[in-house]
Order: sequence, then structure tokens, then C-alpha cells
Amino acid sequence: SPLEEVEDASEPTKRDRSHLESTLKLNEDKPADDVSGVLQRLRKIYHSSIKPLEHSYRYNELRQHEITDGEITSKPMVLFLGPWSVGKSSMINYLLGLDNTPYQLYTGAEPTTSEFTVIMHGPKLKTIEGIVMAADSARSFSPLEKFGQNFLEKLIGIEVPHKLLERVTFVDTPGIIENRKQQERGYPFNDVCQWFIDRADLIFVVFDPTKLDVGLELEMLFRQLKGRESQIRIILNKADSLATQELMRVYGALFWSLAPLINVTEPPRVYVSSFWPHEYHPDTHKDLFLKEEISLLEDLNQVIENRMENKIAFIRQHAIRVRIHALLVDRYLQTYKDKMTFFSDGELVFRDIVEDPDKFFIFKSILAKTNVSKFDLPNREAYKDFFGINPITSFKLLSQQCSYMGGCFLEKIEKAITRELPDLLGSIGLGKKPNVLSCDVTGCGETPKNRYKKP
Repeated sequence: SPLEEVEDASEPTKRDRSHLESTLKLNEDKPADDVSGVLQRLRKIYHSSIKPLEHSYRYNELRQHEITDGEITSKPMVLFLGPWSVGKSSMINYLLGLDNTPYQLYTGAEPTTSEFTVIMHGPKLKTIEGIVMAADSARSFSPLEKFGQNFLEKLIGIEVPHKLLERVTFVDTPGIIENRKQQERGYPFNDVCQWFIDRADLIFVVFDPTKLDVGLELEMLFRQLKGRESQIRIILNKADSLATQELMRVYGALFWSLAPLINVTEPPRVYVSSFWPHEYHPDTHKDLFLKEEISLLEDLNQVIENRMENKIAFIRQHAIRVRIHALLVDRYLQTYKDKMTFFSDGELVFRDIVEDPDKFFIFKSILAKTNVSKFDLPNREAYKDFFGINPITSFKLLSQQCSYMGGCFLEKIEKAITRELPDLLGSIGLGKKPNVLSCDVTGCGETPKNRYKKP
């Protein structure tokens, strides 16, 4: 009947999803890689070679980052960030095919997601309260308890029986609302974002072509993404809502406003498409959008397949930071001991050192003697806070952190960085690319190289 035809016309036609299934290999019944052996070895290296130094120098109080066993064994995590109403939740619904099912995430033109939503695999649809997620130490979310009760009420887990979620976990975040103050959220929003950023394997920063104003909260977010450039992908969503010429202008404007925020030689990959289930608008670049979408899916697949390599690299990066922190605390302590005389007031002497570490060459001596990259050095201000809570006299020098049976903490962590973790990486088939973790790149070796000498 004509009435039915009218109804059909109003219902937008759905896009074909076959490229999603083939690119993400959702129909392949391939056996899961046996990663448990590698994970056990990784845990052992972490507990025996990295954790002792981490505890001894209270690294967790500097970076607020303690690695739990749940985190070592967790699946790769994909984080969705960006302003409100740019289509983050719609994109997750689309990737998982959740539209018009009881599982779908709420979407709409006004800010709809006010929670951090973790979408993970489970045998049947189930919602888990944040308080329950944080209490379960087997999950990797137990450290979130430290952000307090107000935050846990804004954390929610959804278990969905989906093939893709067997291999990856998605995290949807509340949109950034530029004129809203942090306090109004009732919990430390930036700190929580940082916690997820530090653990994400892939970070999608999503933009809507009609909302490109980069305000303070977004600037703050990009500051927090520093050092994670290789994980960031920018998504210009809803691209089929613009005419081609308009789209090119918007693409240029997006790069223009992001350039000062991402100062890397290689700009992050930008995907231009419309991530939702409806057909592309007629007279737009459907082929381009589809190709872009497939590239993004391949990117996602790559992260899933490189899960173990990323895990090992992540633990190694953590070890490098712990080692630098230990060398710095050792240096502060050594300087303090050198400056102390019988008549000195310990507190005054140390305050002088903390207020102006450059006067005592603390950071410079680390760079000169240990081949640490200056880009890896933590912020001097952070150490004022750190020593405000931890008196210098509560630490021991590195040279005293040795035992007859256990060896020296510093030697053990250096062995983990230069030998054990790269060997573990080699054992899972990365042997072809040994330079990925060589000391030339990360400066973990002790002797500075002469870059000007011909080989």
C-alpha cells in the first residue's frame, strides 16, 4: 500500500556491513594465540626486576601508575575521546552492530554520555556498576578506586557477547564540554582521562565537522596525550554531511587548529568518513569514505594482532621511566648527603636542592652520565610535590640497594630493559626486527654514542 511505501522511505537504508566482518576477521574461527606462556614470563620479569625498584623509590606517587597483574593480562583497549555529540557512541554501536538492539549505547544531539562506559566481552548482556568493577581485582580496573566514590558512580561496564570484544575492549568517554569547569563534574575528569590514556593501545579522537572550536578543555586533553602520539588517530566523523569543497575546508581547518597541540614531525593519521549504519548521503565521496573506514578497521586489527608486542613494549617503557626516576632520586639523595655538614639544617639544605635542582646539576648529570634522553626526563615541578610527601631521608642510595642473593636493583632493571624484554619480544616472532627495542633508540645503554664517528 502507498502508506507502507511512505514508511519505508522515511526509514534510512542501512549500509552493507560485509567489509566490517571481513576486515576484522569476525567470521574466522582461528584458534586464539597461546599467549599465556609469554604473559607468565612477562609477569615474572615485572615482579622480579622492575617492581622492587618501583616500590623502593615510590614511583607510583610520582606517576600514579602501578601496574596490576590484571593490567598485564588485559585485552587491548581502544579509547574514544572528543567533544560532546561528535558520534563516539554511535561509532561504537556501528562497529559492534548494536543499533536497534537492547545493547546499544545512548546517542543524541545533546550531551548523552555522562559516564565512562567500558564495553567488554561477556557470555550474555549485562551491566556492571563501577563500584563492582573496581572491587574485582581480576579486572584491570581496580586502580580506579582511588578517584573516589563520585567517580565510580560515573563508571559503568557493559558485557556484550560479540566476537570483536573477545579480542579488544572499548571505552566510551563523556564528551568534552568547553565551558564546563572540572569541579562541576564532581570528580577529577582530567586525571581519570589520563589513567585511561596511559593504558590505551589505540586512541580515537573524534571530531564533528560543525564543531571544530578547540577550547581549553580540548587543549588540556592534547597536553595529556603527549608521548602517546603513535596511538592517536584523529577521526573527522559525519563527513558525508558536507559537500566536497566544504569538507576540504574543514579538513584544513582541523589540521590548522590541531597543529600547535600536536608538535610531532609526523602528523597523526586522520580518517575522514561517517561511522554509523546508514547509507552515505547521495552525491558524496562514498568510495573515499569506505576506503577510509576499511583503513581504520585495518588499524584496529593491527592493534589486536600486535597485542603481545605492545604489552611488552609498554612494560619496557614503564621500566625505563622507573629507572630514570630511581636515578633522579638517587642523585637528589647523593647531593643532599654531599651538602650536609655537622651543623647544617637538613630541611633547609634539602629545600634549596628541591627549589633549584639545576643549581646542583641534578638533571644535567643524569643526562651526561646515563644516556637518558632529555625528552624522557620528568618535570622538575613534579619532584617538588613528590618530596613534599616523601622526605628524602626515607630513601636509600642505589648503591645500597643490593643483596648477596638478589643482586642489585639497578642492574636487574637494566638487564630487563636491555636483554630480557627484547628477548621475550624476539620469542614471539619479532626477531626479524631486533632494532625495535635496541638501546640506540631508547638510550638505555650506559655509554653515550659518538654520532659523528663514521662506522
